[in-house]
Amino acid sequence: MSMNRKQIRAHIFAVIINKVEEQDETRRLEALNEFMAVTGTAGNASEQIASLIPPIMHELYEKWITLFIDRLLETVDTRNIELLCDGSDDNNAALVLAYVMFLESARMEKQIDEDLRQHGMRATGGDDLGDVAASYIRAQMARIAEQMGDDEIKGNC
Repeated sequence: MSMNRKQIRAHIFAVIINKVEEQDETRRLEALNEFMAVTGTAGNASEQIASLIPPIMHELYEKWITLFIDRLLETVDTRNIELLCDGSDDNNAALVLAYVMFLESARMEKQIDEDLRQHGMRATGGDDLGDVAASYIRAQMARIAEQMGDDEIKGNC
């Protein structure tokens, strides 16, 4: 199975965006409510405040996924990336994990903060919800990384 860079990009993008789109609104609100309750971010009004936080715009996910793919193709030999693009569950999970790890890099934490702050200011006219959203995203990325961080190696990585 020989894939060109365009096919590799399309495959990786599809795998990650499909994972992002699996999340429904009820689960999003439940996770936000839980996050604010645990951190004390919203006091006794976590449910009400959770309902006020808008979903992250799809264009931000697309931007971050594209940045990930660009960096992956810059740093890893295409033949090695191609091994992860066989469509198996294990290799799809490895791609998602690599994406999460990329999001946790210092460079991307700064980019995500900036993007969420701009998104929050556009959505609310202020900086407050962007900061709450940024904190939530960081906590969720850590949680996903912890869940996927078992010692068993999966896929071709």
